[in-house]
Amino acid sequence: MTDRAALFEYLLRLGDSTLILGHRVSEWCGHAPALEEDIALANTALDLIGQTQMWLGLAGEVEGAGRSADDLAMLRDVWEFRNLLLVEQPNGDYGKTILRQCLFDAFHFELLTELTHARDDRIAGIAAKALKEVTYHLDRSSETVIGLGDGTEESNARLQAALDLLWPYVGEMFAADAVDAAMHKSGIAPDLAVLRSRFDTRIDAILTEATLTKPDSAYAQSGGKTGFRHSEHLGHMLTQMQWLQRAYPGATW
Repeated sequence: MTDRAALFEYLLRLGDSTLILGHRVSEWCGHAPALEEDIALANTALDLIGQTQMWLGLAGEVEGAGRSADDLAMLRDVWEFRNLLLVEQPNGDYGKTILRQCLFDAFHFELLTELTHARDDRIAGIAAKALKEVTYHLDRSSETVIGLGDGTEESNARLQAALDLLWPYVGEMFAADAVDAAMHKSGIAPDLAVLRSRFDTRIDAILTEATLTKPDSAYAQSGGKTGFRHSEHLGHMLTQMQWLQRAYPGATW
């Protein structure tokens, strides 16, 4: 794999994860448990889609095949996506949605913090802009997890069930492969082992305050960020997200 190919793959991972999570969160629009939450979730989704536009736009430039961010988002099928498995999991109840958000935000915050120091100025610039938004995302999701976890017996049980279900998807975020190694060697991506340590410290503190028990398991699902294996949920989601382009290829406003 050339450095250019590795960079393209890495940018897809960044853009695809924010795209898929952004769409998932947008599914709550008009359905959230409270008006304030409805607005907050919609704003989070918009932030993530905005970050996607930047990451996939840069990926298209690096690829050099004339594909735009829209092309990469709407004209690829499941096996071409490089998003983390965590973000494609269904929303479930509100507890599952906010717990999924918190796990991703904690990882995303640490990753973007390091990417602001990337040797590539374009990547550093996008990361710096996105970090401002993700700092708010993490504050909000962690506070909500703490409030629900340390709330009623019912809310605690729902958060614990969500944590037990989603925890096996955490490990993939820190599983380094050839792409991660190439990007780290080139001074772009951070050492994922260092990120894992910071993530664990942050998440452990959140879960303790939320009176939740972290699953005692090192098992990790994998395959999403390599495109090797996605859950069945991604294909169903893409049929909705890409419906207009699938029904009317090349349609313009």
